[in-house]
Amino acid sequence: MMREDGATAPAAAGRKVFYEDLQVGRRFTSGSRPLDADAVKAFARDFDPQPFHTDEDTARGTFFDGLAASGWHTAALTMRLLVESVPVAAGLIGAGVELVWPRPARPGDVLTVESEVIERRELKSKPGYGIVRLRSITRNQRGEVLQDMTSSVLAPRRG
Repeated sequence: MMREDGATAPAAAGRKVFYEDLQVGRRFTSGSRPLDADAVKAFARDFDPQPFHTDEDTARGTFFDGLAASGWHTAALTMRLLVESVPVAAGLIGAGVELVWPRPARPGDVLTVESEVIERRELKSKPGYGIVRLRSITRNQRGEVLQDMTSSVLAPRRG
């Protein structure tokens, strides 16, 4: 489904899920989110004001050889796509993250996220919750990995 901002929603986010529903191997696929030069520069001006994020001419002479989105911009877009595609009943409450950016997102990229439950454990200190570890890969329209994130998320138990 195409939205006004050019993004697409996931095919079926489904009902809210609980710890019991998040078995190892369960997968989620997001909709898509386009990225343009104006958004790259605007985010960078506010949160990561470095010339390879804010100025196309200067960026050509840097390590990135052109305008590159901040990794934090990629992370923020990934978060938006995760919220739309991983419908944990209490929301995505983070409890730790490992994050790698193998290549930068660029203007013109369209981002999607594929997530998989890779581990889970009950919380003895909070019996109404469990911890679920998700591996989420953010890719562009060519299938190139832009971000590889493993996160621990609190998930409420049913009932």
